[in-house]
Amino acid sequence: MLAIAATILIFVAVFIVTNMMFQEEEEFKAGEKIEEGAARGSDKLKEQGIVLRASRPFFRRYVAPIVSTMKSKKKIREKYKRPLASAGLTEILTPEEFFSFKLFLIIGFPIAFLGIRAFLEETWPLSSIPIIAIFGFMYPDFWIKGKITERQKEVMQNMPFAVDMLALSVEAGLDFMAAMTKVVEKAKPSALNEEFEILLKEVKIGASRAEALRNMSWRIDLVSIASFCATLIAADSVGASIGPILKALSAEIRQKKSAEAEKAGATAATKILFPMIFLIMPAVVLIVMAPMVLGFMSGK
Repeated sequence: MLAIAATILIFVAVFIVTNMMFQEEEEFKAGEKIEEGAARGSDKLKEQGIVLRASRPFFRRYVAPIVSTMKSKKKIREKYKRPLASAGLTEILTPEEFFSFKLFLIIGFPIAFLGIRAFLEETWPLSSIPIIAIFGFMYPDFWIKGKITERQKEVMQNMPFAVDMLALSVEAGLDFMAAMTKVVEKAKPSALNEEFEILLKEVKIGASRAEALRNMSWRIDLVSIASFCATLIAADSVGASIGPILKALSAEIRQKKSAEAEKAGATAATKILFPMIFLIMPAVVLIVMAPMVLGFMSGK
């Protein structure tokens, strides 16, 4: 009787645990489908590269729950919150998930290395695995810095047109928020358009215009945008007309953009000069030395 009772209890325990595991797995997959659907709707996840898309299901399922229980999660959140916002990735990754991404690649990159090594039947040294693991941990930092730079460039490219449209709309009789709504509707999709949409949403849910502008400046993290937002906040606080201010800001942004383009052109010319020297000098030496060598050989 005791043996039968023990067997029944073990069977019931295994059944309950297995059932709970399947329920959790189903709930997680359902949540994944909902979030993945939202991400696909905005086409953001598809634009983030194969490394994130391949790694995301694994680190979200197995690493992120561990990171969320760490005592240092507050520091992790403070460290990565702004970079993710500046890169426009807040809809895809939380700070905890980004740190989980870093931890996962410590194992993920070496596994990929071993898989490629076995598939190609190469004899690459296994001693390089620790270096690959370190690079895996650092890779997300390099990746997100590139995303931030790319997004900031896109913002500055679209800024003059957006400010011109804001100025025209305000002069036509619209208030600032209505003018920004018009810009969002008419302008082509861009990083700046996304930031304006976030600003409008923040104002709609109760944030003041000054607070929403400060948040936009914090997210983009550019001196020009900080100056733009600060000027609008100051004008709003004293009740000044925004139309002339927007025109002046547009001219200032265009001037800075032109100066940066000239600087980039001058830098490019300097960068091209050094490779050209190394390419041309051997040719010059060959042309000068060839007759001397031929003459010496013929005389000999």
